[in-house]
Amino acid sequence: MDYLKIYWKRYRLKFMIAIAFLTGEALADLMQPAMMSRIVDQGVARSDVSFIIHYGMLMLLITLVGAICACVRNVLSVDVSQNFAMDLRQDLYMKIQGFSQNNIDRFGSATLITRLTNDVTRVQTFANGLMRVMMKAPIVGIGSLLMAIRLNPRLSVTLIAIAPIIALLIYLNMKISYPYYRKVQSALDRVNMSMQEYLSGIRVVKVFSRFSYEEERFRKNNRNLGNLSTSAAKVGSLFGPLVNLSINSGIIAIIWFGGIGVNNGTMQVGSIIAFISYMMQILFAVMVVNGAFNMFVRARASAERIGEVIREENDMFFPDSDDEEQSRSVVKAQKGRLTFRHVSFSYVKNAEHTEPFIKDISFDVNPGETVGIIGPIASGKTTLVNLLLRFYDPDKGEIILDGRNIKTFSEDHLRRKLAVVPQKSLLFSGSVRENIRWGDEKASDEAILKAAVTAEADGFIRSTPHGFDAMIGQGGVNFSGGQKQRIAIARALIRRPEVLILDDATSAVDARTDGRIRKKLKNLDDRLTCIIISQRISSIIDADKIIVMDNGKIEAIGTHDHLFKTSSLYREICRTQFEEEGDENG
Repeated sequence: MDYLKIYWKRYRLKFMIAIAFLTGEALADLMQPAMMSRIVDQGVARSDVSFIIHYGMLMLLITLVGAICACVRNVLSVDVSQNFAMDLRQDLYMKIQGFSQNNIDRFGSATLITRLTNDVTRVQTFANGLMRVMMKAPIVGIGSLLMAIRLNPRLSVTLIAIAPIIALLIYLNMKISYPYYRKVQSALDRVNMSMQEYLSGIRVVKVFSRFSYEEERFRKNNRNLGNLSTSAAKVGSLFGPLVNLSINSGIIAIIWFGGIGVNNGTMQVGSIIAFISYMMQILFAVMVVNGAFNMFVRARASAERIGEVIREENDMFFPDSDDEEQSRSVVKAQKGRLTFRHVSFSYVKNAEHTEPFIKDISFDVNPGETVGIIGPIASGKTTLVNLLLRFYDPDKGEIILDGRNIKTFSEDHLRRKLAVVPQKSLLFSGSVRENIRWGDEKASDEAILKAAVTAEADGFIRSTPHGFDAMIGQGGVNFSGGQKQRIAIARALIRRPEVLILDDATSAVDARTDGRIRKKLKNLDDRLTCIIISQRISSIIDADKIIVMDNGKIEAIGTHDHLFKTSSLYREICRTQFEEEGDENG
């Protein structure tokens, strides 16, 4: 957990000040029983009213000082713990943002969310408790022990006898509880994952009436979380009463021996009262320490889970900046030129006898060309897009853009050259204007309108109440699939990319609208390279070049007419779709 050192350096001054005030509060508490002893043994025993008033006012003053220290300590502890959690959460979020897709796949989105929220909250709670009662407990406990020994060394033997027993119980509690809380956090990951998958796929669940299956899956994960939490709580609850029993046994022994001492005249009543008060303070301190260890065990499990994310190395390297001379020297004729050269890729790494998912892919795309990619499901079409966007890197081969390997571009530079409209169009909460401007935050209203017109989105946007200022619900729930796709296309166009990738981006759009969008894209800029991935022949039939993929390999490349004559797979796809559409002309 070395990553926490940076936060310690950042907040250690306030932390130490809080501990100083906490120490003042603890000392005020420690002085009360001793002063009470003097009032009873000297003031009450001698009926000295002035002595009682004098020490009573002094006790009140000490209590006031302790209260002021407690208030300052509370303010500082809240300030430090909240800011610490805010910084940790922000740093963790930034770390996750820098992850490659491989890194995210290794963890899973559900566990990353849990670590960013629940785990950070646990660590924050421990940090706050550390400055409120956890550090106070040892001071009060040790101080009470010393004051008790000073008050009556003979009775202190009882405390010394039970101290090893209490220490052993606390150690066993920490040792046994830790694995349970680690399992609890993992179980919470699974609950979050099942809920996340249900919410993201709720429409599919409704269509197939799979509520009972989802309920059973959630019930199973929830039951597992409940059982593990119960087991962890049982282990923790076992040690608390044992510690309490040990302390109370000591108190009973002190009262027994103290009573004998008072009866024999060797001890004073005030001393016994003070000794019992110190014993109660020790009991409080031990119970707090026991609870603190329980909290520490949970916080440690969470801190280690956070540390796993912090220590995760991004397996994808981007240069910090581009070579400016190299960037300026790119010949205009090269801009938008794309080449896949013997590219192979597998999602499963380091496994024996794993066949690559993408196998020796090679093709060229000239600037201004429109290239269609078609093929059966799971033939590798979207994987090509993921490789081009550097969500993943090829295992073999290279991808060339503008005459340069894409690995030589900085991340920001590469992203500015490319724009993608994915299969599932995701819109963000906000207005339509804000969603389109998301592609370029500096875009003017005129540019937004132009992009919407090109994407055939201006018509339905204008007919919507409030037009471009209409608010979009979470995930775009108040727009149809085709409308969301067209807004997403406008968002990509406003970026003015060199290469536009439409990954089945018009699947929810009717054929006529799809044709109008493609025609406008063709006339938009003769330098715009457009890659269209589609299951529909009509979406790519006019492309300058069509790539037919099958089982991770390129089956054929050519124009529609050429492929229809030479590729049996392409011809089969055409015939199947044309028959479904009732088009007898093929």
